[in-house]
Amino acid sequence: STTTTTAIPIKPQKGILPLFSTYTQHSLYTTMSNNIGFIGTGMMASALIDGIVAKGIRLPSQIHCSDIYPPARDAASKKGYNATPSSATVCANSDNAIFLAVKPNCVMDACKDIMNAGSSSSTGSNTNDDDDAVIISIAAGVTLESLEKALPGRRVVRVMPNTPCLVGEAACGFALGTHATESDRTLVKTLLDAVGVSMEVNEVLLNAVTGLSGSGPAYVFQFIEALSDGGVRSGLPRNVATMLAAQTVKGAAEMVLRTGKHPGELKDGVTSPGGTTIAGVEALEKGGFRAATISAVTSATKRSMQLGGTSDAEIANKYNL
Repeated sequence: STTTTTAIPIKPQKGILPLFSTYTQHSLYTTMSNNIGFIGTGMMASALIDGIVAKGIRLPSQIHCSDIYPPARDAASKKGYNATPSSATVCANSDNAIFLAVKPNCVMDACKDIMNAGSSSSTGSNTNDDDDAVIISIAAGVTLESLEKALPGRRVVRVMPNTPCLVGEAACGFALGTHATESDRTLVKTLLDAVGVSMEVNEVLLNAVTGLSGSGPAYVFQFIEALSDGGVRSGLPRNVATMLAAQTVKGAAEMVLRTGKHPGELKDGVTSPGGTTIAGVEALEKGGFRAATISAVTSATKRSMQLGGTSDAEIANKYNL
């Protein structure tokens, strides 16, 4: 079969450079394990794992994941991943990175598991060691400060991905912790960019990333469903309406990304004076479409802050939400 070469992130060993090396996809990491761990295999974690493996960044055998629910472990095992109920096992077998992918209220317990178990390359101390796996948290609202208190000395990165990573179209934001290195930045960005687009932001903005792109797919799915409903109401068969609605959203998004034009300018290019489109736009405005969308993002942003322990008073006074 045809082999292709892929630039892949290699965790730097002492005295060994460069950071990137090129391997064929049939012999990824034959000299280094570069295993990645996932504590939690819910929808978001599964989407990330599947996307990373689908792009050839890691092999299924290089994924170690834990979950307390047998059905989740069974689903992961069927895909060739190393699934276990034990977080300690994940830590022991993950020398490159460990994704913390549990619910926010379970994060502190997971951090205790990480500190108790350590990674396969850990020296056993709580001091920062570049040979330890970097901890990558995708738990909504949990701050770097909280993570670093629970993981003293460990290198931590906070990430907000979204579910379209399953189809290689993620929109992710990430922020580095105090001890995170340039190599960690490169590794995290490479992993995330393999399943879409990632942007490094100031941590204070990750709550807004959560409200926009983290939760955004649900808003778009609802919009596609509503477009399809409108098509059915106007006489189209459901399958035709849904396909046209989804492709319309996809095409419009591509126009924004490829042209670099403001969405308003692109909208004006469709709305002829006295035509059908401006009549539809008027109906959306009358229905509060724009205001409702803005409110959806700010409400989700506020909830992300609440999950991170920010008081309602601080959210209102400091962030005006």
